[in-house]
Amino acid sequence: MKLNIVLVEPEIPQNTGNIARTCAVINADLHLVKPLGFDISEKAVRRAGLDYWDKVNVYTYESLEEFKEYVKDKNAQVFLLTTKGKKVYSRAEFKDGDFLVFGPETRGLPEKYILENFERALRVPMGKNLRSLNLSNTVALVAYEALRQNDFDGLEEESMYFTKKGEIK
Repeated sequence: MKLNIVLVEPEIPQNTGNIARTCAVINADLHLVKPLGFDISEKAVRRAGLDYWDKVNVYTYESLEEFKEYVKDKNAQVFLLTTKGKKVYSRAEFKDGDFLVFGPETRGLPEKYILENFERALRVPMGKNLRSLNLSNTVALVAYEALRQNDFDGLEEESMYFTKKGEIK
């Protein structure tokens, strides 16, 4: 299964680095929509992404409008992750090629974009009066749910240290 993780105007380089690492280990493509709150060559992004940054397909777009134009012709679902989402992320049916779109850490996705796609706006359940979960944690949580629903297709399920029978390799 191939996922597309989309960060719209990400602000915190460490989050983007952590998300790049997640993309590398799950074989997802990373899409970055400008303006970015940092330079993607910045030391903090590379440090957070460790040696995985070069193992990720990274695509950049000059604006949200450019990204929307790009994805329009794709035969894929686009899900928006937002605290204003209509339904819980685990109730969505994820498929190969889906785009999971996340907004900036301090303000989330533009309300107009959410309203245009409200049927595909998803949220993560949280306690009352709490603003949001960390962006990199949310990306990992939702991406792994999509992968779980598709039996972790394309990912190695066997431990590098133990056989399926539990014997040491």
